[in-house]
Amino acid sequence: MSKKGRNKGEKPEALIVALQAANEDLRTKLTDIQIELHQEKSKVSKLEREKTQEAKRIRELEQRKHTVLVTELKAKLHEEKMKELQAVRENLIKQHEQEMARTVKVRDGEIQRLKSALCALRDGSSDKVRTALTIEAREEARKLFDAERLKLLQEIADLKTAKKQVDEALSNMIQADKIKAGDLRSEHQSHQEAISKIKWESERDIRRLMDEIKAKDRIIFSLEKELETQTGYVQKLQLQKEALDEQLFLVKEAECNMSSPKREIPGRAGDGSEHCSSPDLRRNQKRIAELNATIRKLEDRNTLLGDERNELLKRVREAEKQCKPLLERNKCLAKRNDELMVSLQRMEDKLKAVTKENSEMREKITSHPPLKKLKSLNDLDQANEEQETEFLKLQVIEQQNIIDELTRDREKLIRRRKHRRSSKPIKRPVLDPFIGYDEDSMDSETSSMASFRTDRTPATPDDDLDESLAAEESELRFRQLTKEYQALQRAYALLQEQTGGIIDAEREAKAQEQLQAEVLRYKAKIEDLEATLAQKGQDSHWVEDKQLFIKRNQELLEKIEKQEAENHRLQQELQDARDQNELLEFRNLELEERERRSPPFNLQIHPFSDGVSALQIYCMKEGVKVGASLHLVFSLDVFINMNLPKEKQEILANATCSLKLTYSGRESTIYQATRFKDYKVKHKIKSELERYKSITFNVLSTENRHIVNWCTQLDEVRTVLLKQINDIKKKWLITFFTLPIIINPISQIRKLRLKSNQVMFQAHTAVKS
Repeated sequence: MSKKGRNKGEKPEALIVALQAANEDLRTKLTDIQIELHQEKSKVSKLEREKTQEAKRIRELEQRKHTVLVTELKAKLHEEKMKELQAVRENLIKQHEQEMARTVKVRDGEIQRLKSALCALRDGSSDKVRTALTIEAREEARKLFDAERLKLLQEIADLKTAKKQVDEALSNMIQADKIKAGDLRSEHQSHQEAISKIKWESERDIRRLMDEIKAKDRIIFSLEKELETQTGYVQKLQLQKEALDEQLFLVKEAECNMSSPKREIPGRAGDGSEHCSSPDLRRNQKRIAELNATIRKLEDRNTLLGDERNELLKRVREAEKQCKPLLERNKCLAKRNDELMVSLQRMEDKLKAVTKENSEMREKITSHPPLKKLKSLNDLDQANEEQETEFLKLQVIEQQNIIDELTRDREKLIRRRKHRRSSKPIKRPVLDPFIGYDEDSMDSETSSMASFRTDRTPATPDDDLDESLAAEESELRFRQLTKEYQALQRAYALLQEQTGGIIDAEREAKAQEQLQAEVLRYKAKIEDLEATLAQKGQDSHWVEDKQLFIKRNQELLEKIEKQEAENHRLQQELQDARDQNELLEFRNLELEERERRSPPFNLQIHPFSDGVSALQIYCMKEGVKVGASLHLVFSLDVFINMNLPKEKQEILANATCSLKLTYSGRESTIYQATRFKDYKVKHKIKSELERYKSITFNVLSTENRHIVNWCTQLDEVRTVLLKQINDIKKKWLITFFTLPIIINPISQIRKLRLKSNQVMFQAHTAVKS
């Protein structure tokens, strides 16, 4: 009896020590997890700070580069203006010299004619000479008047033809823009239909998955109910067995007392105790061996699960690697689409500006007064009229150049669209780092200038030769200047790449001083030119008009850039709002599903009878039957080994088989459910990626972001579930080897669940931010 009491006293002490050790291990694990969480949060905050600092630094560098580029472009534009003014000055000087030579020739002819007239007067009568002189003067005046009239009529006809060409080009451009707008509308409608179809299919898949999850939950609930019924039946059988054992023991004691004398009782009692103790030892040994076997099986299964988890992680990493190039490609395509949209908007703005300028030109032409007829040879109005006609011609040439540029840009856009529709992979065009003259535009400008010069009617052969020589010289100079300008831009781009955009303060100050000095010098030159023009009596009105046109063009370009930047910013804000809305919707669905599936965690400690622990009572109330089923399986195996009738043994065997099947089925269903969800998610990702290849670039980028976020969330949930399963298995083993009072692991499970939920919520908030 004393030995039995000692054993009973030692067992709870060992249990308490084991429980304390388990509690300390769990506390250390919790502290480690909290430390790791704190470290990860600090790392994330550091990374965010570094990211913001890098973004600020990059923005500052880009701002500096853009300021330098703007200053250089301004300087280059100023140089070009001064070169143009120099060329105009040279042309004016040449024209003045030519006019002086013409006037000298005319005056020499008049002097000779007058000398001949004087000689004739001296020789003959005065009346005849006067009549002859008047007839000659009238004929010459009539010839000059007819020539000038024909010249002006021809110029008017040329202007009318040019105006017709401009109107035709404008009508063609408007029709092409209408066709383009219709194509864009149809494409936009098709894209919207594809997006709605994708959304509908995704919602249908989500509903189907939710229905499958609900069906599995119902199956699990029915299995748990069956387990409860079987456990109740087993408890009834156990109580009946205990009652039968007590009755048998009482019957045996009565038989022993009746058959044996009093003096033989102690010896026989000792033999009986030894005989009874030997089968108990054997049963305990068998039970220990079975427990060892189950422990080995569980360890093997744990290793297998770890290997499978590693394989799944490898597969997930491979899938992420495969998704990365597709995501990069989608980003590139989205950027290309944005660039095309911006270029289309620019083209539309240019068209609007050209139409406005054309309407203004028409109004000016209609409001312009008609040309005056020449009344005398030395009329001063002729010079003003020639200047006005030249100014109109220059404006027509400028508008023709703008129309040529617009047609070229339209052809480029059509080629890009055709190339994009083809099945070949899209490659981005390499843009030049400088802004220069295009060779096509140079050719068009030179050709237009040449046509303008050839359309003029020749006055005299000397004038034709002078004009052709001047035109050739100006064309050669223009080409040389454009080539030098392009070479300088290339050299500057190379220097900028070598230096890496780093600008010295002293060099910048020197450059600014040089620019200011050049500005002052050019201002002085402009004032000198204006003074010379005023002295010569020629009008500088067209120079002022040209400067006004240049200022107006600059203002329009600045407005266009501002509108483009605002449009881009609004598009980015709209895309961010859409992404955030979709994330919030998905999070709402997850939270609703979690609330529906998670039961309330109500733990209440009740008094329990011998042989049934507090954990088993709690599991029976909450519907968790895995630990109880294991305990019942081993207890039923012990009962089967006892000497019971065949009917009871068959009932117990059936109960053990059903319990084992339910336990293995539950584990297999949990494992298969996790694997099936993982496989389904991967299969769905692959199918969606293959299906989204033919959809537009904006839709692809947004959908891929959602898929990646969903994959990360599912991986996190899967890892949390696997951790919880491993922890629950460990705790089941602890509860199996230890006896009744075990409450701390349940509270720790609850804490772990709450902590995992908090981690998931923090991850979601981080993803949203």
